Amino acid sequence: MLKKSIALLIVSILFIHCKNKTPIALSTSNYADVINQKFTGNLAFETTSFVEKYWRVVGNTGFNKSIYKIAEDLEKAGYILEKNATENTVLTYRIEKRPLKNPTWESVDASIHIKGEETPLLQHTTNRNMIALNSYSTPKQGITAEVIYIKDIKNISKLDVKGKIVFAETSPYRIYKTAIIEGKAAGIMTYNNPDYLQPDKNTTSIQFRSIPLDTINKPWAIAMSYESKERLKKSLEKGKTTLNVKIETNIYPSEELTIVADIKGNEKPKERLVFSAHIQEPGANDNATGVGVALEMASLTANFIKQKQYQPKRTLTFLWGDEIVSTRRYVKEDSIRAKDIKWGISLDMVGENTEKTGGTFLIEKMPDPSAIWTRGNDKHTEWGGSKMRLDQMKPHYLNDFLIDKFKAQGKRVNWVVDTNPFEGGSDHVPFLRENIPSVLFWHFTDQFYHTDNDRIDKVSKTTLKNVGITALIAAYTLLNAGETTAKTILVDLEKAAVSRLNEELKQSKLAIHKGDSLATQLEIISAWKDWYQKSFKTILDMVTNEKNINIEIEKSQKLIDSISIEIKEKLKQKF
Repeated sequence: MLKKSIALLIVSILFIHCKNKTPIALSTSNYADVINQKFTGNLAFETTSFVEKYWRVVGNTGFNKSIYKIAEDLEKAGYILEKNATENTVLTYRIEKRPLKNPTWESVDASIHIKGEETPLLQHTTNRNMIALNSYSTPKQGITAEVIYIKDIKNISKLDVKGKIVFAETSPYRIYKTAIIEGKAAGIMTYNNPDYLQPDKNTTSIQFRSIPLDTINKPWAIAMSYESKERLKKSLEKGKTTLNVKIETNIYPSEELTIVADIKGNEKPKERLVFSAHIQEPGANDNATGVGVALEMASLTANFIKQKQYQPKRTLTFLWGDEIVSTRRYVKEDSIRAKDIKWGISLDMVGENTEKTGGTFLIEKMPDPSAIWTRGNDKHTEWGGSKMRLDQMKPHYLNDFLIDKFKAQGKRVNWVVDTNPFEGGSDHVPFLRENIPSVLFWHFTDQFYHTDNDRIDKVSKTTLKNVGITALIAAYTLLNAGETTAKTILVDLEKAAVSRLNEELKQSKLAIHKGDSLATQLEIISAWKDWYQKSFKTILDMVTNEKNINIEIEKSQKLIDSISIEIKEKLKQKF
């Protein structure tokens, strides 16, 4: 009897243990809890560490090694090379290969010495951005030549720079033709770090620069740090200064690689959400972090699918390649595929340790009226954006939907999340040009942006986690969205519209007090009303039966219409 009782107890314990080990099925009610638990940030950080070791432009060693590292980890996660997949394979990837029109480039080594001084003015081991992209190698012994400082670059054509090193505080591209082609200078040395890099604080930072590829003159250019620029100017103040410049680079034919991973939807596989992360650019935050976050997102999703915890109704795609070029091709080369891309998201500079870099995490919104009238809490970054027109607006629920998801994660983990009006310049642009809803996840200001001090010590695993977690929560919600999700988003969008109109009323009152016209304020209110009323209609892309949801949309539109009329009347009466 005792033996039977013990046996029964053991079986019961094993049953309970196995039951407790059963993976939790994911749903909208627990996406946040489960993904917060399972997304560790380890793979994202490890990948970032691997990629950032290399100075990456399309086709060169570092770029290609990054592509194959991604492929290796995708296979570990269970992805099958597309050509080996069957019709029922859910997880697939492919590497697209195309010959490059121009040769690729990579830096190898460089050093610059002022004649008579032992300490190098610059050396590649500590300033890997010092060689301008497309520069050729010097002879092994280097080039020894007098350096001439050009204070006003308009004077270059008036001076004899033949055989000399031209030193100027501008972009090397700007003086390339005058100095190299026409003036026959030996080479170029330039400095032009923008103020937001805090160059007098970060004195060794060099922001990477480029010159045209010139197979005839085989030129070279050096980008300088604040420290080296000041040192060279002091040397010139003492008299004639001669430099020895040694540069070693590789320029060779190559191919363009793009890697695409797909997680096939089980109900609407042609419809898809695409995450794009570019590999080129030589930094850690820009953009090894985007590469790493995307890879962990893809790997964790594969694990959820293998554990039968999650199955997307629509297809989830990850794209790694050359910034804008790869994404533009993806949305343009196949018009049938492109019409079913429902959302595009750019992962660019998404892992910053903001205590070191500055700035904050940002969602760059699709074009809305804040890109025309930027006021109140809406602010452009130092990267900058030009004023847009009403006919360039892209009304859609995606802006507020993502803001809600990221603000929720920010509240959950005490993480600062903000937004900026549309500025462009990353992989969200090709999507938008094809009228595909798209936003950018990024950080700015970054005092190490595009400099050789953008290294792994400026990356935060916690930030990588938060971005990856929230991006997946949002993605899973959209991929499996139906009528219930559409109604929920509509309710949240209506709240956002009401909040925005009330904020614009406040801003209009302030603007009129400062002398702005009433007519302009009424135009702003109308623009936001129209933007949200059109945004309400976009939730129809989630449903098959539009009848029920159209009734709810019309209610929201009428509410916003009445509020905007009321706000306009208040402004007219008071002013």
